[in-house]
Amino acid sequence: MKKVYSLQILILITALALPGYANHIDVSSTFITGPNTIDHYALVQFDLSWENSWRDNVNWDAAWVFVKYQMAGGDWHHAYLNTTAGNHTIPGGYTCSVGLTGGNGMGVFIYRSANGSGNTNLAGVQLRWEYGANGVPDGTIVKVKVFALEMVYIPEGGFYVGDADADQQYCFYEYGTSGPFQITGEGAINIGQTSGYLWAKDSGYIETSTLPAAFPKGYAAFYCMKYEVSQEQYADFLNTLTTTQDGTRFPNQNGNYRHTIGGTQGSRTAGVPDRACNYLSWMDGAAYADWAGLRPMTELEFEKVCRGTQAVVDDEYAWGNAQIANWAYTLNNDGTPNATVSNAASDPTGNASYTTTAGSINGPLRCGIFATGSSSRAEAGASYYGVMEMSGNLYERPVTVGNATGRGFTGTHGDGALSDDGSSDGNATNSDWPGYSGGEVTGATGAGFRGGVWIASASVGRVSARSDAGVAHTYRYSYFGFRGVRVAP
Repeated sequence: MKKVYSLQILILITALALPGYANHIDVSSTFITGPNTIDHYALVQFDLSWENSWRDNVNWDAAWVFVKYQMAGGDWHHAYLNTTAGNHTIPGGYTCSVGLTGGNGMGVFIYRSANGSGNTNLAGVQLRWEYGANGVPDGTIVKVKVFALEMVYIPEGGFYVGDADADQQYCFYEYGTSGPFQITGEGAINIGQTSGYLWAKDSGYIETSTLPAAFPKGYAAFYCMKYEVSQEQYADFLNTLTTTQDGTRFPNQNGNYRHTIGGTQGSRTAGVPDRACNYLSWMDGAAYADWAGLRPMTELEFEKVCRGTQAVVDDEYAWGNAQIANWAYTLNNDGTPNATVSNAASDPTGNASYTTTAGSINGPLRCGIFATGSSSRAEAGASYYGVMEMSGNLYERPVTVGNATGRGFTGTHGDGALSDDGSSDGNATNSDWPGYSGGEVTGATGAGFRGGVWIASASVGRVSARSDAGVAHTYRYSYFGFRGVRVAP
């Protein structure tokens, strides 16, 4: 225990890390300094690093960094950060922007301030924690945990949804044509069988209606998690929950289909930390997003992340063409941070885990397994903006436009706190999110599935395919994963 002025600090050095080959993010040397008992704030200092960072004329990657704190013997809570970027200290060459929820600083995006690429190593990052806003009295003994997630900036702009000839199952298209539908803004969109309206092949998961202006359409700038939630990330999430919340959110599937999270409440560990986390229900994913200050993506945002501003390519996957590896992969160093695929495809053929390539692997792969410092977009299996595994590995869980509940989503962000009413604790609490009922997200109506999956055919991973876009499963299956997004500050 270290005492600094009148605020007593017990340092807990921990991080939400995603170890791996070309996707490693790490938080270290965490401590609290500079407490100000007049304005009731303190500085949370740490070092931050990740590999293959970039910024170019299109977009950039970033770290979404947030803090949790625990008073002696109590529960973990989300730390409110100062809402002004200039009050946080970011080393030279990098900058930050603050993400707000309800007027509180939920976290910061840290990213390059100018074009460049290479590994990021930032020493002495300081975030100003407004502990008074959290109701923490001066002189309190606290523990802190700093968490970091790799995100990718998706810039504002128009794009197309659908397929070039509208032959993918339930794909979007512009009614009266066989071509894709263009998203030109965040305004309301007419849906129906009227020329120029948004519609879907075979009327699949769609109905005559209006998509409200408040529904996030992907035109506005946002950040998307670069990878699916990893097993370590989910274990670290569980370790900040109460006993009852953990009981609600723990999948209890250790040893099944490459799921490795085990241990006891408060001490959950992942045997293979950087492997994508399967067995996540919609409610699990929503709870994780709420806890991290993020939100679910919509299926329009899903297509924007994959395709970007490019013209639609017929039957394309996330890497922009219709060519995909069609043999069983062989893994090297499986179960380690350096796991690779020894027989991965070379450009222009793209890489993704689906039923043929997964072969006898029988479960998800390491997050970012195909990406290296020199891999092409197709070789990395990357989307237009550099987001990984959008056409394979685990199902994405976006909000659907196919029913009224999904269309009622307004894109609110999580506030870092889950339900804690003594009964069904551990659920997201955003009233506009699919599955919300009685103050909690306990269902899945309004959610769906997009993207490829290790247990399904390659066609499911095509950008425009909507075979399960409105299916409201509440189960935990071996091929269900999650990733969150957040509107750019």
